[in-house]
Amino acid sequence: MSLSILTSALGLNIGATPAPSSSRGAVSMDLGRPLRVAVVGGGPSGACAAEIFAKAPNIDCTLFERKMDNCKPCGGAIPLCMVDEFELPPEIVDRRVRKMKMISPSGREVDVGRTLKENEYIGMTRREVLDAYLRDRAVELGAKPVTGLVQKVEFEDADGPYTIKYSEYKPGEKKGTPSEAEFDIIVGADGANSRTAKAIDAGEYNFAIAFQERIKIPDEKMKYYEDLAEMYVGDDVSPDFYAWVFPKYDHVGVGTGTVVNRPAISEYQAAIRERCADRLGPDPKVMKVEAHPIPEHMRPRRVVGRVALVGDAAGYVTKCSGEGIYFAAKSGRMAAEEIVALTAGGTRLPTEMEIKDTYLKKFDAAYGPTYLVLDILQKVFYTNNGAREAFVDMCASDYVQKVTFDSYLYKKVQGNDPINDIKLLFNTIGSVIKGNAIAKPDRTFSNPVESLKRL
Repeated sequence: MSLSILTSALGLNIGATPAPSSSRGAVSMDLGRPLRVAVVGGGPSGACAAEIFAKAPNIDCTLFERKMDNCKPCGGAIPLCMVDEFELPPEIVDRRVRKMKMISPSGREVDVGRTLKENEYIGMTRREVLDAYLRDRAVELGAKPVTGLVQKVEFEDADGPYTIKYSEYKPGEKKGTPSEAEFDIIVGADGANSRTAKAIDAGEYNFAIAFQERIKIPDEKMKYYEDLAEMYVGDDVSPDFYAWVFPKYDHVGVGTGTVVNRPAISEYQAAIRERCADRLGPDPKVMKVEAHPIPEHMRPRRVVGRVALVGDAAGYVTKCSGEGIYFAAKSGRMAAEEIVALTAGGTRLPTEMEIKDTYLKKFDAAYGPTYLVLDILQKVFYTNNGAREAFVDMCASDYVQKVTFDSYLYKKVQGNDPINDIKLLFNTIGSVIKGNAIAKPDRTFSNPVESLKRL
């Protein structure tokens, strides 16, 4: 989240690479039936895709979700622009964060948020509430919900038709019923461990592991976090990521993540608990323990035939911040909108090339620079304690704070102020020198296999 701060401040204006295309031909239709679309996964990406398909003419949309009341482990932060863009009601947002506290390895604290306007905030949500709302809206518009675990996607030709084999869980039944159905188009929104991606040989990606505890704390301690989130950096809490304390509805989420030393995630969690112990009070109650994979980069193949991947299944999580909710919802909506347009009112099947040349090219052009810059920033500022100290020091700048929040809240690259960019360059050099002078040495760890995996 907060590392999108520096996107334009460092003057990195980078364009996206055009997506590859295929030469398969379009198929005109006169089937005497609607097009059959399956959306696999009922999180933000799947729900937002299903909503678009449900509103489209001559398209029948089936939405598969293995657990309709699923509580996905997630920090839950959403940018301000998502509230209006996706027409989210006020009650979806549990907390409106207007202040952040950045804490360096040496314990220096920098308050961030003084450049925010009165009506600006970062929304904190619970995924079980947000996902259910988006999913229910799609169903109300006509998407057919199926509580089922998709186990396999079979096809003889990449262009389909596609047979989805799944276990359907009906009300009151603990054991799933083996079922299958045939579809013309599939949108894979089934997360980091996507079976849809596996079926189309989308390619592997490296991943981080995120660990979070939902913790109930005394009311007087919760008051401190009323509109405040904390971000901790240091090799004690993560060798390549950050740790956090995020306010929720009536509790806080405390967590961390790593890719290069995943086996030590419990040690890093213990360290963040120790660093924020005074603020949580003497008797914090752990309500729930959560862990989940976070994709580290986009899949090598995101569209194969008439199967398109969105959200975590496609790898749409930013480095540095681990942000994925907005990009999941946006990619699901964008993919569905482009596919619906290509079907010409449900009268033709789009080609692989057409889906790539619309959905992928537009998504990559809009957000590719953000992913690339955040990747660079993570490599620069999360490599050692000296760089982490410099990062926190830089966050004291009003210019950095304004660029960060504007870029994050509205998902548009901000800045391009030559004078302040030059000032920032010199201030960055000074911060790096100072950070390396005061930083404690990084602890060594031996995990050579995973340490070499970061892409």
